[in-house]
Amino acid sequence: MRQYQFVVGQAPGQEDIFYKSILQPYSNISSVSNQTYNLLKQARAALVTSGTATLETALFGVPEVVCYKSSNISYQIAKRLIKIKYISLINLIMDKLVVKELIQNDLTAENLSHELNELLTNSARQQQLKDDYAALKKLLSAGGDASATAAKSIYNFVNGN
Repeated sequence: MRQYQFVVGQAPGQEDIFYKSILQPYSNISSVSNQTYNLLKQARAALVTSGTATLETALFGVPEVVCYKSSNISYQIAKRLIKIKYISLINLIMDKLVVKELIQNDLTAENLSHELNELLTNSARQQQLKDDYAALKKLLSAGGDASATAAKSIYNFVNGN
């Protein structure tokens, strides 16, 4: 994957020093702040952690892998309290696995590399994502109020309706 440029989109409210300390050993990885949409316009693929960022990435049409890891105790508590099939807004809204979710122990360098390679090289997977993203946009725009449609879809899913 040396032919790609890796750029980290900094989360709002997170200090620059946080990213500098993590990225310091990697001269081939840069970061940007307050440029998420410009970054997505240029991205060929994305590794995404935040809830709304996953939906925004899909609406930009960027293939993505959802990555999430928390402390083991937090994960164990949440797993027992919250019963949902998916954590990404895209998968919740579509009620199917559209984007791969690497959660907790599945979030490894090997799995990330594999999934990113799939997004960049597997034309069948790329086409399926394009089709699913188009269906997502259609679903969100049905009735003219995308926010209400998304909220209702998630509410119904979480409540088993």
